[in-house]
Amino acid sequence: MNTTRAHIHSQKFGIVRADRNKQRGHQSFVVWFTGLSGSGKSTLANGLEAALHSRGVSTYTLDGDNTRMGINKDLDFSDQGRKENIRRVAEIANLMVDSGTVVISSYISPFIADRENAKAIIGTEDFIEVFVDCPLEICEQRDVKGLYEKARANLISNFTGISSPFEAPVNGDITVQTHLTSLEDCLQKILIAIENKLQL
Repeated sequence: MNTTRAHIHSQKFGIVRADRNKQRGHQSFVVWFTGLSGSGKSTLANGLEAALHSRGVSTYTLDGDNTRMGINKDLDFSDQGRKENIRRVAEIANLMVDSGTVVISSYISPFIADRENAKAIIGTEDFIEVFVDCPLEICEQRDVKGLYEKARANLISNFTGISSPFEAPVNGDITVQTHLTSLEDCLQKILIAIENKLQL
């Protein structure tokens, strides 16, 4: 048993999330983008943040590459490494929701169990899962980072869609198909879906 943890207690403060939401004029929650590399997650996340920011909404985007250069730079891409990657991101997102911020999370997050754990950490009512549904062959054609080519050449191991599976959401909140619909229309669909969620 970790005896140190037994002496940790939650500290209560006078200013709470409801106060921060009221000050900002909107509710706070997480919009969690999941999908294959090259599906359009980061582009949609960037567009969503720009649209919300222009409306005066307090936002922050958490992105897979960015957090792996900092807080998660010690993690590999094994199943266990991915699991811990998503757990840490969910804990960060949860704190930011408490701060009154709309968090936009852009992660492949390939495993259903890990996304469900993230939802449990953040809270079902504050977790909006957006599945960016794009076929592997289209993502490979885009190959915006040249990663699929390297994965096919065995230069990258445990690469989602090639040597590691992607488990699509079964009951996601929003699904957009970037190979069939313009990014502008996909973004509009997301904005309409979260409109009521923003209201105090």
